Amino acid sequence: MEQKIIAWDLGTGGNKASLYDSDGNCIAAAFMSYNTAYPAHGWHEQKPEDWWDAIVKSTRLLLEKTKVDKNDITCCGISGHSLGAVPIGRDGALLREFTPIWSDGRATKQVAGVFKNYSEEKWYMTTGNGFTPMFYSAFKILWYKDNEPDVYRNIGKVIGTKDYVNYKLTGRLCTDPSYASGSGVWDLEKWEYSPELMDAMGLPAEIFPEVVASTDVIGQISKEAADELGLTTNVKVVSGGVDNSCMALGAKAFKEGRVYNSLGSSSWIAVSSQKPLLEANSRPYVFSHVVPGYFASALCLTAGGTCFRWMRDQMCREFAEEAEKTGEDAYDLMTREAAKSPVGSNKLLFNPSLGGGMPMDRSYNLRGAFMGLDLIHTRADVIRASMEGISMGLRACLDKLRGMTDIADEMLLVGGGSKSALWRQIYADVYKMHVLKSNIDEQAAALGAAACAAVGTGIWPDFDKIDSLHKIEENVAPIPENMEYYDRMMKVYHKASDSLSDIGDMLMEV
Repeated sequence: MEQKIIAWDLGTGGNKASLYDSDGNCIAAAFMSYNTAYPAHGWHEQKPEDWWDAIVKSTRLLLEKTKVDKNDITCCGISGHSLGAVPIGRDGALLREFTPIWSDGRATKQVAGVFKNYSEEKWYMTTGNGFTPMFYSAFKILWYKDNEPDVYRNIGKVIGTKDYVNYKLTGRLCTDPSYASGSGVWDLEKWEYSPELMDAMGLPAEIFPEVVASTDVIGQISKEAADELGLTTNVKVVSGGVDNSCMALGAKAFKEGRVYNSLGSSSWIAVSSQKPLLEANSRPYVFSHVVPGYFASALCLTAGGTCFRWMRDQMCREFAEEAEKTGEDAYDLMTREAAKSPVGSNKLLFNPSLGGGMPMDRSYNLRGAFMGLDLIHTRADVIRASMEGISMGLRACLDKLRGMTDIADEMLLVGGGSKSALWRQIYADVYKMHVLKSNIDEQAAALGAAACAAVGTGIWPDFDKIDSLHKIEENVAPIPENMEYYDRMMKVYHKASDSLSDIGDMLMEV
């Protein structure tokens, strides 16, 4: 029997179910989206049951598409978007219909309360939690405590996104080091929860789930879940990991100094190493790797791809309508339009901080803007400026990481943003380095999850097989005159970001 693996990539915008053979080749994939609710300023919520519904529907679609014999599927693994705070009652029930996702910023008062008595810098240097602190799970739990005492009082465990899916699959409440490292109370160097941090936050240790290895088999699919999914109860469920770390594994960044650029709803540049990259000012965010003994250290744009999606939904609706009629991708139509605009978008600058500022910015209240907008500008300029602005935001992240460690002169792109030839050239020019596109592309996180399952069930002896699965499809060299232009524009970009941070602070006071 040919052993096959199902991998789930539970992202911010939806779930992708992928089928892999035992050699790590992706046979097919199926995607099912879900919505994010924004009920108040800074609140970003999703329904955990929507995640499960997307898991079920995408899996059934995958099985129908491939006509695979379900008895050939022997194991599964999952990658999930980070910093989840799903409250599960002592009776095993889900306590909230909606749960704040990773980018939810409601816990500002809880952050201020903790750091009134505990050093924020010490917290960061212990945890590596370099996103804005309110994003981390522990502060969301404190928000429950302060604002929803009935929910908090009934909490048995608080788990992450992919852990909720694993719970639905097996009935077991647990997590792995990569996901636990986003809890806000994880000691990176010790690879365990920190009693000191839990005590400082006034949170009991028992509400945090058991931690198992990312490759551990946590059980087999229950009869109820198997019936929903169209699978058998013989499928072994491997713990999997957080999206950042699964993607790092799938993007070959599982050895010292390897780097990659993820271009999804959020976009980041990450380096793998045996030591976490910690720096108190720019605050790279660090996750324990799914590979034992390694860390994935990164800087990001909270809303990289989401900015381009906003552009599609709010300013390019006719492209979306045309795509529905013709079967084309709306993003392809947008980038085709953007190609009509010259390098620099006729001096139109876009700041991509629609999701808020990061610690390396002057203020979390930084928000996006178009600057230099003139009557001469066309829609092509506006679209290209958004692409260039996202690229320059990531260049700012890259420059910070370059100042902390050696970075190779080649950047592997993964995720949806890697599909556009125009964007690949912009990245090469802005980064001033060769940009690589491989066949793995948007499958990096899924491949990482599948690899955890393959190693955890003994199909593979180790992760080294991943290197051979990448076939380079394009190597884009930077164009010297474009590099020079973007170098000059980066000075304007930084000045604009500082000014927009100040303006964001002022707007919050209005």
